[in-house]
Amino acid sequence: MSAQGQGMLRPDVSDKDHALGRADAPVTLVEYGDYQCPHCWRAHPVVTAVRALLGDKLRFVFRDFPLTQIHEHALHAAEATESVATNAGGDAFWAMHDTIYEHQQDSPIALDDSHLVKYAASCGADPEQVARDLANDTFEEDVRADFMSGVRSGVNGTPTFFINGVRFEGDWSNPKFFAAALLEGAAMVGAPRGSR
Repeated sequence: MSAQGQGMLRPDVSDKDHALGRADAPVTLVEYGDYQCPHCWRAHPVVTAVRALLGDKLRFVFRDFPLTQIHEHALHAAEATESVATNAGGDAFWAMHDTIYEHQQDSPIALDDSHLVKYAASCGADPEQVARDLANDTFEEDVRADFMSGVRSGVNGTPTFFINGVRFEGDWSNPKFFAAALLEGAAMVGAPRGSR
């Protein structure tokens, strides 16, 4: 596989993805993230600010890429968000996504199963169902599918961003610069990949 090929998103965004924003938005930003990664924790408010800056021009997609060898709670955190999505819907998924990042740095056990279940309850999911799903690794296969799509896309760390299907190699730490890069990348790449 060529280096250029590795800089492309595989597969394209589909209705199986967790997405915020219109499917026909001119810019689609995909993040491969790890809920226990401190860099993803730093990126979370930046992405939130960029979403506010770009409004209807942006569709944001999150895919799981838990780095389980260094983050012991990352896999279950991802599984918990999938459980919440299945049991309480898309809005609850995004509430859980935000809640995990808001609490990630609270303590070394902020993302253990008991905390994840509490967060899920606060987001409107059935905590007992989420606890069962975590105990049974019900959503591990879904998380692994996201992870493998990241591997196919050349992801080797988190966060990794793709703009309209092309890997972003620039600085994401400043919301205004990142928003400008998103718009510039969208203009260079053209129509969003994976849209209707």
